[in-house]
Amino acid sequence: MMTSKEIRQSFKDFFQSKEHHIVPSAPMVIKGDPTLMFTNAGMNQFKDIILGNVPVKYPRVADSQKCLRVSGKHNDLEEVGHDTYHHTMFEMLGNWSFGDYFKKEAITWAWEYLTEVLKLDKERLYVTVFEGAADEKLERDDEAASYWEAFLPKGRIINGNKKDNFWEMGDTGPCGPCSEIHIDIRPESERSKIDGLTLVNQSHPQVIEIWNLVFMQYNRKADGSLESLPAKVIDTGMGFERLCMAVQGKLSNYDTDLFQPIIQKIGEISNARYGEDTKKDIAMRVIADHLRTIAFSITDGQLPSNAKAGYVIRRILRRAVRYGYTFLNMHDSFMYRLIPTLIDVMGEAYPELIAQQTLIGKVMKEEEESFLRTLETGIKLLEKNMPAKEGGVLNGEVAFQLYDTFGFPLDLTELILREHGMQVDVTAFNAEMQQQKERARNAAAVETGDWTKVHDGEPEFTGYDETENTAHILRYREVKQKNRKFYQIVLSRSPFYAEMGGQIGDTGWLITEEGHKIEVFDTKRENNLAVHLINNLPENPEGNFTAKINAEKRTATECNHSATHLMHEALREVLGKHVEQKGSYVSPEVLRFDFSHFQKMTSEEIRAVERAVTAKIRNNFPIEEHRHVPIEEAKTQGAMALFGEKYGDDVRTVRFGSSIELCGGTHISSTGRIGTFRIVSESAISAGVRRIEAVTAKVCEEYLYAKEDVLLEIRNLLNNVPDIMQGIHRLIADNDDMKKELQGYVKEKIVQLKQRIIERKEQVHGIHLFRVILPIGTPDMVKDIAFQLKGEFPEKMFFVAGTAANDKPSLTVMLSDDLVDAGFHAGNMVREAAKLIQGGGGGQPHFATAGGKNAVGLQAAVEAIVQKLKEQGSQE
Repeated sequence: MMTSKEIRQSFKDFFQSKEHHIVPSAPMVIKGDPTLMFTNAGMNQFKDIILGNVPVKYPRVADSQKCLRVSGKHNDLEEVGHDTYHHTMFEMLGNWSFGDYFKKEAITWAWEYLTEVLKLDKERLYVTVFEGAADEKLERDDEAASYWEAFLPKGRIINGNKKDNFWEMGDTGPCGPCSEIHIDIRPESERSKIDGLTLVNQSHPQVIEIWNLVFMQYNRKADGSLESLPAKVIDTGMGFERLCMAVQGKLSNYDTDLFQPIIQKIGEISNARYGEDTKKDIAMRVIADHLRTIAFSITDGQLPSNAKAGYVIRRILRRAVRYGYTFLNMHDSFMYRLIPTLIDVMGEAYPELIAQQTLIGKVMKEEEESFLRTLETGIKLLEKNMPAKEGGVLNGEVAFQLYDTFGFPLDLTELILREHGMQVDVTAFNAEMQQQKERARNAAAVETGDWTKVHDGEPEFTGYDETENTAHILRYREVKQKNRKFYQIVLSRSPFYAEMGGQIGDTGWLITEEGHKIEVFDTKRENNLAVHLINNLPENPEGNFTAKINAEKRTATECNHSATHLMHEALREVLGKHVEQKGSYVSPEVLRFDFSHFQKMTSEEIRAVERAVTAKIRNNFPIEEHRHVPIEEAKTQGAMALFGEKYGDDVRTVRFGSSIELCGGTHISSTGRIGTFRIVSESAISAGVRRIEAVTAKVCEEYLYAKEDVLLEIRNLLNNVPDIMQGIHRLIADNDDMKKELQGYVKEKIVQLKQRIIERKEQVHGIHLFRVILPIGTPDMVKDIAFQLKGEFPEKMFFVAGTAANDKPSLTVMLSDDLVDAGFHAGNMVREAAKLIQGGGGGQPHFATAGGKNAVGLQAAVEAIVQKLKEQGSQE
């Protein structure tokens, strides 16, 4: 039986023999495409080629791509673990042709690989072809069907509808018919009873699709119409986990060697045996699946957080922890303990898991522990809001709050309620969920029109060498977002840097031949295409223009970007070689740098990094920039490649002295132009990841001036002492002396006040009543008197005080122990009386306090407590 490692390699070897270039998997987390958070299909990394935004380098390509499907129309999350073949993170084996071969070769090679290399039973295979769509005047894909007839009888070639057999990239863009390959892995006893032909596309867990061959031959326009593509594309995707199930003769993906080692480890940790309890089995499958998703996401640079992709990862992790908590009785963090097993299974194919093992473990453990605390808080909130009696219904809004704030899935809330004979208002919950989805959809809604072509040609970026150049518009389109209309334009030649790699996009102007300026308010990158954002189109889009960036902002950005490189090297020098970049943001105002490090930096370490960067600035290293360097050559030179980034075969290197990195951003011509550098903050953003914010150049000067102004103001407050520190120490010493004098005065006043209180003692039903109302006095002062009186009057002692320090009223009640034994309760008395001062409070039976807002009600509050004493005392 072939192992998963052998199957994966056999696919690559087979297509390499068919003259395909084997490329590495792109990161699962997407950083340069605003339309996608995660790679959800094998074709994502080739999107720019398919759209025609970049030239074809290899007409034939194959790979194994790690993918994630947890949002949008590709959302398998709720099925994961409950069935045998859906996953969040999965591998997609694929082969592509960009204007080279088409349907015949794709079908022939797919059949050859499945039946001759993997030796799958031909009698168990079925295929589907597009049946056509009359509403779009599309005919049945007879071409694909004719090629399949060379391998299969017509009866096993099934017509599929538009939903199943017409693939589209999105609402617009490349699309075309597809042909799916299905396999029947049921035991012979079941196959003899029901023909597998009737179960294709019927969601049967053992009659499943394993490979989809997409024939991209159309382009969907914004108006919904179709036009033929000039260069046809083959895009195939085969689910690796399902393929392993079929090859290894299993009935579940989770029974393959991709998951079983992890599941067995979960069983070992939880003292549960897989296969004995349905609910525990589901929990183990969920955990095994989600473990892979979280580990690969962290490896690719996406940490759990409360926003966008980070929020998705956090929710997946919490879902796994919740299943372990509820069904496997694992109330301590456990998922991080599974990472070594995951590496045993997948580390050979994805060595980045091994390199990032420590970081993955620390992040995962901290997230687990944080959620377990949240879980307990959520359970307390649920218990607080539970219906009063059995058979009651929990408010759907409360259930949604548990879901949205505490990560409680609805089924967990329902499970806890069922244990108490209760249920939840699911309709109200769904209404809240729908409102949230609508809010998110409206916030993100973007309408884009079709591109209007103005001139032929390919865009060229000139920004490494120029800040302005002549250009004409190649194409433009209208965009509507949040009731705002603007335009995206593509220029033939442009000095504008499009936002990427943490560096924000350039701003500037498009200047007409008549001298009219059109503001470019941002430059974005969409599908690797630089688009310039403007509010209004020029009157003559066909004319010639001068494209000019805001040079002052660009220079400030470049200072920060170059300083980021210098700081990265300095951090590794000061803290150690374990430091690796985990994210960055570079603007004209600030640079932000996230890096792996497992403890707070000391002030000495921060100063050492500042000194190291400043030394590199003073050395005035000139930029050594090299374009189109083979990536292996760049790595040999020592250029750092970042985990989670996708690099091409040719890269750009940027060197300042001994600092060399792979980088596509813009930089200052020499480090001396940075001028000054200071770190303004250092903080934690996740377990094992720190964040530095720093400033350079003019912004740094203003930062230092502000610091000087503070020192000057302090000196003025200290009467212009020559030595500020000496003046501060003297001020502290004087303050300490005054505090001691004040404490002596307060003690003396307490003695005097206590004596007056004793002199005014009252008798109520044999109880010593001490009451006092003071326009001044602190709660601590009153508390001191109360405890002293209790010591001096250990029996039948009742003390009540109302004070108003800084117009903030407070109540204090102290009782002797014998009164507590007799049923008096200070906390209850205070809680009720506090309403008269518009406040609240409580405490123990013998001592309680309350605070409020209305000092006018203080007298009434004290009288209310005394009245309570009189009423209860008369009953004793």
